[in-house]
Parts: sequence; C-alpha cells; structure tokens
Amino acid sequence: MSKPFPDRLATGKPYPLGATSDGLGVNFAVFSANATRIDLCIFDAAGRKEIARFTLPECTDEVWHGYLPDAQAGLVYGYRAHGPYEPENGHRFNPHKLLLDPYGKKMLGQLRWTDALFGYRIGHRQADLSLDRRDSAPAMPKSVVVEDNFNWGSSRRPETDFADTVIYETHVRGVSAQRDDVRGDARGTFAALADPYFIEHLQRLGVTAIELLPVHAFAQDQFLLQRGLRNYWGYSTLSYFAPEPSYLSTGEIKEMRMAIRRLHAAGIEVFLDVVYNHTCEGNHLGPTLSWRGLDNASYYRLVPGNERYYIDETGCGNTVNLSHPRVLQMVMDSLRYWAHAYQIDGFRFDLGVTLGREGTGFNPGSGFFDAIRQDPQLSTLKLISEPWDVGPGGYQVGNHPPGFGEWNDKFRDGTRRFWRGDGHQLRELGARLTGSGDLFNKRHRKPWASINFLAAHDGFTLQDLVSYNHKHNEANGEGNRDGHNENLSNNWGVEGPTDDEGIVSLRERVKRAMLATLMLSQGTPMLLAGDEFGNSQHGSNNAYCQDNELSYLDWQQMRSPAGSALAGFVGRLTAARRWHPSLRSRNYLVQEEDMGHGLQALAWFDTDGQPKSDGAWQDADSRTLGLRRVAHDTHGGLDITLLLINGCEHSQLFHLPQPALDWRLLLDSGRPGEQAHELAPGQAVDVEGRSVVLLAGRVASQDAPSQPAASSHGPDLTEHSPHDPA
Repeated sequence: MSKPFPDRLATGKPYPLGATSDGLGVNFAVFSANATRIDLCIFDAAGRKEIARFTLPECTDEVWHGYLPDAQAGLVYGYRAHGPYEPENGHRFNPHKLLLDPYGKKMLGQLRWTDALFGYRIGHRQADLSLDRRDSAPAMPKSVVVEDNFNWGSSRRPETDFADTVIYETHVRGVSAQRDDVRGDARGTFAALADPYFIEHLQRLGVTAIELLPVHAFAQDQFLLQRGLRNYWGYSTLSYFAPEPSYLSTGEIKEMRMAIRRLHAAGIEVFLDVVYNHTCEGNHLGPTLSWRGLDNASYYRLVPGNERYYIDETGCGNTVNLSHPRVLQMVMDSLRYWAHAYQIDGFRFDLGVTLGREGTGFNPGSGFFDAIRQDPQLSTLKLISEPWDVGPGGYQVGNHPPGFGEWNDKFRDGTRRFWRGDGHQLRELGARLTGSGDLFNKRHRKPWASINFLAAHDGFTLQDLVSYNHKHNEANGEGNRDGHNENLSNNWGVEGPTDDEGIVSLRERVKRAMLATLMLSQGTPMLLAGDEFGNSQHGSNNAYCQDNELSYLDWQQMRSPAGSALAGFVGRLTAARRWHPSLRSRNYLVQEEDMGHGLQALAWFDTDGQPKSDGAWQDADSRTLGLRRVAHDTHGGLDITLLLINGCEHSQLFHLPQPALDWRLLLDSGRPGEQAHELAPGQAVDVEGRSVVLLAGRVASQDAPSQPAASSHGPDLTEHSPHDPA
C-alpha cells in the first residue's frame, strides 16, 4: 500500500523552475507574476483521475513553489491557476482549466479537443469575455516528473567545424515511416534514427549533421482534425522541455538520447528546429492549455491599450513575449536543457526575427541574442536563424549578430532562377557561389554564416522543382490557395511525372547541376532529406498537414537506378568539398589577394579563358562562368579548384585560364559516369548544356613549392563503393 499524501506541501524552493526530484521528494516551482494562488494537482499513473490537490504554499520573486516529500519520478501532475479573469486587461486565469507545467520534461497522453479546453464559453454572445466553468482535466495531457540520469558512457559531441558542416534537414516520422526494413513499431520514431543502415546512408552522403523538424511536444490543431488532417511538421508547440510522445516507440525519453548517442558515435551532429516565437494556444479565441492560464499578460505580447488581443508577428495567432525576463529565462533554460540533457549540437530558430524584435523593432543586440552569445555553453553550439517573419521589418537576412548562421533564401532563389533559364542572373550567381559576402561579410562573420539550400521542408522538393510549374496543394482542403504561388520552378515541358525519356534525362541533368552548385559553393550546404534520390511530394509546396505518404520519404525511389545514382553523385560532391579547402574556405576569399605563382585567391573567367568582362556580367543572355578559387591547405601548400558552369541549352567549350596548371577533371554533372582523369596540357573542356564541371589544379612541376600537398589533386571521386539503399 502506497504511503498517503501529506495534508500540505512543505515550502520548497523557487529554483530550479519545474518539477525537480532529489530522491526524497519533488520540488515544484512555477512562474506567475499575476496569479493569486496556484494549485498542484496529482493524478494516478494513467493520468485519468485526480487523486490529490495542494496549494503551492509560497511565492518568491513571482515564482510559486512547494515541496512534496516522498514523491518520486513518474509522478503525474498539472497546475490550476487562480487570479482575475479579465481578458480586456490581459488576464485569463481560470482554475477550472488544468495547465501543463511550462517546464515539464515528459508529457503523458494527447490533447483531446473539447469545448472544455477553452477558458470562455464557446458560442456565448460575449465570446472570450465570459468564463467557462467546465473542468478541462479529462481532455488534457499531463506533465510527468522525470530524473535525468541517462548513461552517456564515453559519448562525445562530434564538434564538427562549422565550415566543414553539411546539414541534412529531415523529419523524425517522415524519414522512416515507409522504411520496410525497420520494424513496424519503430518506424516514424527516434528508434529508426538510430538504425545502422540509415546512419550508413548519411555517412555515404557525406552528411555531418541532421536537422530535425520540431521534436518538442506539439498540439494537433483542432481545425486540421476537423478536416481529417493532422499537424505533420510540428510548428505548434505544447511543451518546450518534453519530446513529442508519438516519436517515442517505447514511450521512454531515453529512446531519443540513445539515437543521439549512436549518431554522435558515427560523427553526425544533431540540430533541433525550435519554435520559441509562438505557441499552440493561438489567438484570443484559442484554448487555455499552459502559458495563457498561468500568466497570459507575461508570456504573450498583447496589443497595448487593448490587451484582450494578441500581437501576431508570426502568423500563428500569438507572439511569445521574450522581452519579459522570466519568459526569456524559460527559453534559455529550455535551450540549455536540450544542450545538456540530450547533448544537442545546435538549434535552428523558427522565425528568428520574432525572437530578436523588441519595442523598436528587430535588434541584433536584443536580449535574446545577447543572452545566447554570452552563455558559456550555448554560444559554442551551432546557431541558425530563419531570418524573416510576417511582422514589421520582417526580412533580416544578413543582419543577425556574429555567431549565427542564417537561412539564405537569396541563394535558393538565385540558384533556381539561373538553372531554370532566367536572364540577368550571372552576377547574382557569382555572389552566391562565393558565400554571399554582400550579405554576411561584416562584423568579422565567416562564409559559413550563409546556410545555402535549394529546397527545405516548406516548398517544393528538388524533384518537384524540375517537374511542376505550379503548386498542387489540393489535398490540404484550402482550394489550392495556400502555399507560395511562385516557386521559381520549371517542369521542362510536362507538368508532373512523364515517360518522355528526353524530359526525364533533362530533369536529372538540371538536378545534378543544382546539387553541384549547392555543394561547391562557399557557405554551409543544407540538403532536404530525399532530394538525394528524387523524392517527390507530387507538386505540394505546403505539406504541413499531410501526415501520410505524400510527405513520407519514398525509399523505393532510393532503390531505383536513378535514385541510387543521384545519391552516389551527392556523395562524390561532398567528398570533393571535404578534400578541397578552396570549396569551403573559413574566410572570404579576396579577389586581389596574391597567392603566388600568378594566382589570385578568386578569379572569374569566360569560355575563352579570359577574365570575365563587366559587359559579360551585365549581359542578360550570358549563362557561362568559370570560377577559380585558391586557398592554403593544411600543409601550407595551395588548393586550387576551377568550377565551369554552363547554363546554356547546348554544350560549351571552355578554354582554361592562365597560368597553365596541371588540371584533373574531378566531377562532371552532365556526364556523371565519367571517370576522373588528367587533362592534357592546353586541353579545353567541353561542358554539357545545363551542367557543371569541377577541376582540381596544381602548380606545374617545375614551379611547384616544396610542400607535397600542393601536388595533390585529392581522391579519385569515381572510386567510391556502390551507394546501397538504406
């Protein structure tokens, strides 16, 4: 028989926030500046029946706290907050609503939509101004006390240099839901991320980090469920400290840690896509699930003078108030928790502009950025921002502080425009190939700050970029009105799949050229999962609510000859990038810098081997470009590469520039099966239409410096083992 609960809680401590077990009991601490009382509710192990209720006995510095002796990990609980119900003044306290702990580290159960979840009476003529007295506990998930005692053994972070990073953006469910070689209950969970065949697939691709779409516990939006759809992407956060329960095949949070440990052992870092800009509670008509009920006026940005309504700079109904010190503390504590307890290596901040916006607008010196940059642990991790939102001054690409990488949509759009055949794109392409210094070369930032990508979860896949001229989002039930109308795509003659061999061949050639542009540019490349083997979403560019085969990776495509060949080509590109420092320079290359032997660090050429003229840069129809880059290697020698780009329909003959070097052809996207080989002295290079060729050079032997590295062209990139399907 279990020991009965005491009549009341001991005082406990205000720090740390959350539920903390010390082995003899559990301390509970929760912030609320405006509550008048907070109750702790204890439930049975299944989370169905409330078995005890205590008033937190003390409030210190606006933190309510109490200590429950003899309580242990596994205890199921929630809160009820008392205070004024005055929506017009920003207060929405309603003790009839059970609230999740904002610091809860594990969640039990799923949200079950019912009118009782709302703090006001649905359908009442005063709408959210009326108080609803129904108990929401039966429909609410519950928080669970945990002990963070996972044995990491000898596991260590890979600590890959940012300049050497290659990111693979993927989704926990979608990456394995259709893997028939993974046991059924593990598909779509963290267990499948630890699968050795998947890890081997990443290694063969040359990936150094996986970036996971949101894994914080999230809500299934009511409006989607009513349409027979589900929140797939997960940008609707319900807890900033607990992993999404549906991603745990065993129901135990150690499963996520085990996956991370195995990925780290393989040299692969793990980044999380995190959503601190808004929550799942929506606008003033949304449900009361956690933050709204605990202290609405503190946790959210409200309209000044009309605090019934929320400032919405996210397009999701509300905006988290990071200007409040306790709210900022919650975000920082969450980041530190994932970094420490789960050994997460980096974070991608959804709508990062929102996080840096203060009273005067976006500020790279905002409290959020300052807090992270001075944090001894977080400042050493890889930090990436999505540098836009829908608020005022919402486009801030290139304006984040040092230490942050940024998604570079100009790379995405410029690359798409060039390869689909738009005019006046050469100068734009040149800027993107060299790390987008026009955007990021300031405040001593490095080329890695430019996160280069062709496709991401939001938008067309690479296969769809060459297969569709128009979006096809009919399955979302919004009349195809959602999603971007302009995708900068080209179907090359037929909308969607085709049996026309000429079109299929052209599409494959354009995909290889785009992938080569991505991997051979300065900056940090990010590959969308599935793009390496031609995964399609059938023209959907907004699959946020498609938790089904439309979004899941089609591994049968990976097993096809075309899919396997494309994945092998990606592996060759990343191998070239690893071997040649000039393709991933840690500093911006300076065109005027003399590297010796008649070589500049950066030089541009036309097909005749002569320097690119100003007129050629301005020519709307100019679609050929030679880019020579020279960097010091680790042995003090010179690493020399020459990129030959032909965006024309037909092949072009490129004469190689002076000084004459010993050149080796490493990669040809137009002839992917061609073996790497030495070029004869003075030999010109025939580049197929819509293709890219990569050459590696060395100083002619009579002029070679003493360092042996200067005479090396790197590995034979055609001699990799076959790229087996995962």
